[in-house]
Amino acid sequence: MTEVLRAHDVHVVRDGRPLLQEVSLTVRAGEHWALLGANGAGKSTLLGLLGARVHPTRGTVEVLGHRLGRVDLRELRAYVGHVDPRHPLAEPLRVRDVVLTGVTNSVAPPPRWRPTAEQSRRADRLIRTLGLADHRDARWPTLSQGQRGRALIARALMPEPRLLLLDEPATGLDLPGRERLIGALDELRRDRPRLATVLVTHHLEELPPGTTHALLLREGRALAAGPVADVLTGDAVGKCFDLPLSLDRHDGRWSVRITGPVRA
Repeated sequence: MTEVLRAHDVHVVRDGRPLLQEVSLTVRAGEHWALLGANGAGKSTLLGLLGARVHPTRGTVEVLGHRLGRVDLRELRAYVGHVDPRHPLAEPLRVRDVVLTGVTNSVAPPPRWRPTAEQSRRADRLIRTLGLADHRDARWPTLSQGQRGRALIARALMPEPRLLLLDEPATGLDLPGRERLIGALDELRRDRPRLATVLVTHHLEELPPGTTHALLLREGRALAAGPVADVLTGDAVGKCFDLPLSLDRHDGRWSVRITGPVRA
């Protein structure tokens, strides 16, 4: 399968403090990865590297066949969809206008910019796919957190990227909002079989059933990486979070149970 991402022996050091050490990862087209770890494990730092937002201190990162350090990051980022629930939108834009800003890679539509007919049709298709057809003309401030999250996924898909990065997309969602988001991500997987995704979370319950691979991070180091059946075990995840636990999987979804005392 076609490689979409390759990170090899990556180190990231900031202000003398190592954030990532000896991390390697290969993501191929059609794979759906989860980056799991406790707060401060290095998940968002690694996602920034994979999204061509920062350079490694040491090691190599190739995104869509281009090595960081040898390519214009701004140009490369146009081919990577990055979903951040902390999207800094202040204007009361309609959902459809927010989605269309994915074409211009801007927070708000540029002055005098108008989408083409094909771009408008693509926005409407994505809005339907993400379950927002009834909110197409709703204003951003009136949306729930879950609706905003799905709108941002549609926005990230507007340039038709080969890679979609999701940084804790379920942050702040209630249970119904989380389940609608997970359902939308699984629908997206079926609709775009060649799209690769990388999702950052520290809750296994937030993983869509279509998750194929996982990387466990602890204190900036990779504990395990590979197919979910090999990586998401009670022993491995327990070591990752320093907790005694057991994992169950039913209908593709994971649940976690603590099996002993939790250390302070």
